[in-house]
Amino acid sequence: MRRLNPFNKNRRRWGRRHNPDGTMTLIEHLYELRYRLGVALTAVVVGGIFGFWWFSNSAFGLPTLGDVLLKPYCQLPADLRLSPNGQCQLLQTKPFEVFMLRLKVGFSVGAILFSPVWLYQLWAFITPGLYDKERKFARVFVAFASVLFAAGAVLAYFVVPEGLTFMVSFGGGSFFTALTGGDYINFVLLLLLVFGVSFELPLLIVMLNFAGIVSYAKLRSWWRGVVFALFVFAAVATPGQDPFSMLALALALSALFGVAMVICRLNDKRREKKLAGMGMAGLDPDEPSKIDYRPSELDVTSSGKAAEHDEAT
Repeated sequence: MRRLNPFNKNRRRWGRRHNPDGTMTLIEHLYELRYRLGVALTAVVVGGIFGFWWFSNSAFGLPTLGDVLLKPYCQLPADLRLSPNGQCQLLQTKPFEVFMLRLKVGFSVGAILFSPVWLYQLWAFITPGLYDKERKFARVFVAFASVLFAAGAVLAYFVVPEGLTFMVSFGGGSFFTALTGGDYINFVLLLLLVFGVSFELPLLIVMLNFAGIVSYAKLRSWWRGVVFALFVFAAVATPGQDPFSMLALALALSALFGVAMVICRLNDKRREKKLAGMGMAGLDPDEPSKIDYRPSELDVTSSGKAAEHDEAT
């Protein structure tokens, strides 16, 4: 990948030590973008190949990726799912369907496993245009965003069996569930994505508070409406529409919103203490400053000397 970089010989002069303000021309920015995209795509491709292999092979003593994805379906009661040959299996109805599913799952898992690589490339491209304080906040944001996304995906994985059991139990003993591989895996991946992305909402609230856009006082006055909106969002966003996944997502988001409010309150107290030390306590940043519109008095002595000077000239 170094050979793809058009200015690899002068790479050092674009570092923070030799170029602290990150100054580049438009062409150099495009070259840098091409290099970063190349490294990121290479990482995703390598991760996809590894995920494709892991789908049917055990890695580092862990179960295969196919077994991990199939486990929630196999937790259904045996009389509610298809079990040919006494084994828990999904149904394939199209040629090469399994190959495309392995490819999709492999690239999804590979992109997650190699996310530090492409997130770093994104970070390295954006950071020259940020101040030191903004770069510090961006590092914290990326770190917590990764952890929250993983936590949401893990919660969704444990919610899948309960949601499937509820949805397939309506038929009683008259039906059994023979899910196709495409329908089941798409459902699981979508649920993991929805939970992971939804867990970023409280982090967004905290970042807005740190930016001075939303205060703790406003959040405290809005908390009932926000919690109601979170329950509505969970009811609409979850793909299965079962009560277990909806309640799990809504309750988790409500708890994270409470944690976000605590962080916002601490940050507002720290900000007020800092303003009090500067003698600016109690000032509203949205309030315009007071302007004295009264005309000032003229200095008669200086104005008289100026008039005499004008007459003399």
